[in-house]
Amino acid sequence: MRANEQRESEWSALKRLPLPDEPTDLKAETRTLLEESPEEGSRLIAEAAFVSDLLWEEWGPDLEGAGMGHDRFLEISRSYADELRLWVVGERPWDHCAAGLAGRLLRRLPARKTNTLSEVNR
Repeated sequence: MRANEQRESEWSALKRLPLPDEPTDLKAETRTLLEESPEEGSRLIAEAAFVSDLLWEEWGPDLEGAGMGHDRFLEISRSYADELRLWVVGERPWDHCAAGLAGRLLRRLPARKTNTLSEVNR
């Protein structure tokens, strides 16, 4: 299989991202920080790195194979900070929060390249 065909196959295959176990210790630590130092806790959540590092470890290889780099992943994760905050304070269950971010990431994957030989030879 040529490199372009391999990438196209990987892009078309990525339809779901696995749901990792809830990082309960991380949630508790972040909530404590948010309660004790609201400004610092809010900044941490807005940066999204507190949870996106964990998720990149799980999802990164699949997302990279589909054409999304870490910087874009982090940008999308930051745009999801309000939902992450709701998870930290107990207003959203982890499975809804993580699945929602996974869906947002999948919807923002680069467009698949679909040039086939028949399209090129027109």
